[in-house]
Amino acid sequence: MAQLEGTIEEVVFRNEENGWTVLVLKAGKERVSAVGVMPEAAVGERARVEGEWTAHPDWGMQLRVSSCEILPPDSRRGMERFLASGYIRGVGPATAKLIMQRFGKDAFDILENEPHRLTEIPGIGPKKAAQIAESYAERREMRQAMVFLQTYGLSAQVSAKIFKAYGPQAPDIVRSAPYRLVEDIEGVGFLTADAVARAIGVSPDDPGRIRAGILYAMEEAVLSSGHCFLPYGQLCRAAMGLLKTDAERVDTAARALVLEGYLIRRDVDGEDAVYTPRLYEAEGEVAQRLASLAARRLKSVPGAEEAIARYEKKSGVTLSPEQREAVLAASGGGLTVVTGGPGTGKTTCIRCMLEALAGAGKTELCAPTGRAAKCMSEASGREAKTIHRLLEYGGDEDSFLRNELDPIDADVLVVDEVSMADLFLVRALLRACKRGVRLVLVGDADQLPPVGAGNVLADLIQSGVAPVIHLTRIYRQEDGSRIVENAHRINGGEMPLCNGKGSDFFFERCDTAAEAAEAVVRLVSARLPRYLDADPMTAIQTMAPMKKGDVGVWALNRRLQEALNPRREGEDELTRGETTLRRGDRVMQIRNDYQKEWTSPSGDGAGVFNGDIGFVTGVDKAARTVTVRFDEDREAKYDDSDLDDLELAYCMSVHKSQGGEFDAIVLPLVSGPPMLMTRNLLYTAVTRAKKLVVLVGRETCVWGMVQNDHVTRRYSALAGRLRMLAELQAGQA
Repeated sequence: MAQLEGTIEEVVFRNEENGWTVLVLKAGKERVSAVGVMPEAAVGERARVEGEWTAHPDWGMQLRVSSCEILPPDSRRGMERFLASGYIRGVGPATAKLIMQRFGKDAFDILENEPHRLTEIPGIGPKKAAQIAESYAERREMRQAMVFLQTYGLSAQVSAKIFKAYGPQAPDIVRSAPYRLVEDIEGVGFLTADAVARAIGVSPDDPGRIRAGILYAMEEAVLSSGHCFLPYGQLCRAAMGLLKTDAERVDTAARALVLEGYLIRRDVDGEDAVYTPRLYEAEGEVAQRLASLAARRLKSVPGAEEAIARYEKKSGVTLSPEQREAVLAASGGGLTVVTGGPGTGKTTCIRCMLEALAGAGKTELCAPTGRAAKCMSEASGREAKTIHRLLEYGGDEDSFLRNELDPIDADVLVVDEVSMADLFLVRALLRACKRGVRLVLVGDADQLPPVGAGNVLADLIQSGVAPVIHLTRIYRQEDGSRIVENAHRINGGEMPLCNGKGSDFFFERCDTAAEAAEAVVRLVSARLPRYLDADPMTAIQTMAPMKKGDVGVWALNRRLQEALNPRREGEDELTRGETTLRRGDRVMQIRNDYQKEWTSPSGDGAGVFNGDIGFVTGVDKAARTVTVRFDEDREAKYDDSDLDDLELAYCMSVHKSQGGEFDAIVLPLVSGPPMLMTRNLLYTAVTRAKKLVVLVGRETCVWGMVQNDHVTRRYSALAGRLRMLAELQAGQA
């Protein structure tokens, strides 16, 4: 780590939104370029910086700054240049010269302690003197706050965020309530706030620290595992491990959090369950609305049987008994669930329903993600929207223009890929269903659960409160295709059938992870594009069960980027952490950003969501910005403050692939932890392919996954709450 102190000769660039700055420092006889997130600085001031030397291909050696302290000028010339820089309101070059002529090296003391003396200078009256003094004080407070924050190990970027949120009160707030940072500052987690608190001198057994740790453990269970609640004992054990404290202190703090309403404790089928209020209320509301829909019996749509017959004649397809049951159930009930694996005719059901329910009124189709909605549109021949678009997303989480007061104008609502929809998205959709709607939920219950909280489709099926039609027979499948057949073999605990002339399901044996990684790159960059006559950037998707390791998401993304989109001379690229972004890169948004603004030919809006895939269309190295085009030609600009929300997407995790379909998928399987290498993960990956599947690795790993039908439990009480409400409604009938 290099350290340097010098006078600021030039401020080449500064992004006021995120603090990204390019400075030229004069250190001794050398002029040095320093880049990074830094406090606001002016020519003439001094900077004490720390960072790593990097070689820029165009601008030579630069110091990439990790911490920066701005110091006042220490020479008369520096003081005058600072005052003349325009950073202090009311002071320009002429006034700066007059101040230095009158006060000399005492000028800064006068500005800080006796600003009224500025009136001794011709042209400066009391009002202007007060303005100058106020502006100088604001800069001093910012400096002091930034120095304080960085003293406790916070990066310059995080320090800038904290100062932007709290202003001059930042040091006082952090001293008195360091754990507020977790709630108030994006990108600050409990561990960061805890490190600050410990450095300030907060005791390991401080009640505020223990409370914050318990709440963090609860939130982490939701974010990382999708739980709606945690058993009380499990929550306490997680908090004890995090806080390194004893059970009695954690129990006392947890009980206090329950009494004060920060946590809710309930009996769930004999289990001592702890919820956050937000999740408890959401689960209860979803249960209430689903139970109400399931209990509602509507007048059957006239002519449904005749419509089925017309559809069969027109399409040349004969519906199976299960498909016919699904169509008729949807024509007469408020809630119908259709579930089944690939090739079992879910799309045929949807197409027939659209005709059979035409007499019920207006129909809308939707799915949780843009990729899933696009697939639904292509399969059904009708426009399908994302749930967010259908609900007319309003700019904040859970903020939609369509709700109970202004419901969706649809008498029939068909939702595909429901297994991907988390508890909060389902709640928003149910709120916007108008009275008398026929709601049809379609999905594959054997796929991985949603990334977010809950497991609504599986819980609804388990509850038994709504008609559930299971499609089990392979209804339509291309001749000779093994993708659908193998998906069902995997789901049934059988080894997939691979290779063979004309096959669309291959296995390439590699004994080591390094060999598998090499094979993946060759397949994606050369062999498969030739075999399929396809664009590797859009038609071929690599997936991986894990993020780390030679065949993990991160390593494969770097290797595939170099193979498919290498650095080009004269082209801007932007590096943040270990990720370099270039024009043409395939990228994915990895968290919901409800405020991210975008533009499109059809209009502007806001909101980019976890799993959205796009391509980098522009990189501005000087401004540290990247422009990404997502589906529907939505273009969003990212700067240094939100670049962490983007990942390369040449390779993605299997979880992130849900809802998408790709011409070909490549899946390396060498080894991994049993909790992760499961049957439903392999099944989910295989069902994303339309034309070709290539597994790369060891047969023993594939067989182990086929045999491993372990499904990690998601703590949810939705099924039980649905049954209870159904029994209550039956008793009142």
